[in-house]
Amino acid sequence: MTQTWNPLLRDQIAWHWDNQLRPRISGLADDEYFWEPVPGCWSVRPRSPGPAPVRAGSGAMTIDFAMPQPDPAPFTTIAWRLAHVIVGVLAVRSAAHFGRPPTDYRAFEYAATADEALAQLDAEYATWLAGVDSLGESGLARPCGEAEGPYGERPLAALVLHINRELIHHLSEVCLLRDLYLHTHREAS
Repeated sequence: MTQTWNPLLRDQIAWHWDNQLRPRISGLADDEYFWEPVPGCWSVRPRSPGPAPVRAGSGAMTIDFAMPQPDPAPFTTIAWRLAHVIVGVLAVRSAAHFGRPPTDYRAFEYAATADEALAQLDAEYATWLAGVDSLGESGLARPCGEAEGPYGERPLAALVLHINRELIHHLSEVCLLRDLYLHTHREAS
């Protein structure tokens, strides 16, 4: 039996997405989305001065960041983590490899609400998954190219695996922050 790798790579993330990640972040409220559990959090916020040295974004909302990243890195909100997944993990890679219009942290228009962020996440995930599907078997062996810098000679299959890990990692963090929010904001019964 000849194994086809493309469905296995897609199914790996699709199973987590459908059965764990997306159901757990469904219904995210704005209070949770913007909640800052510690002072000095980096977040997505209205365009105005904030705690980070750099504020990026093309619309009314911006994301906090710095280059190089401070050590220790600031704690980030659900809004920041979702923006990182939407832009840095998915949209930039889909633009580099699958014909999505170019974007980056400075050019992106960040969501002002949790519902908008989840809609952006769903759209970028669908674009990524369709792009991976379009690779077929031979495309997975193709080098990533210069868009992936020092990893350019690695096969696209390695990038797909990396994106799967990134999605599982960062969206699990979002789930944990939702749990923490729930347990610290319970109404007294």
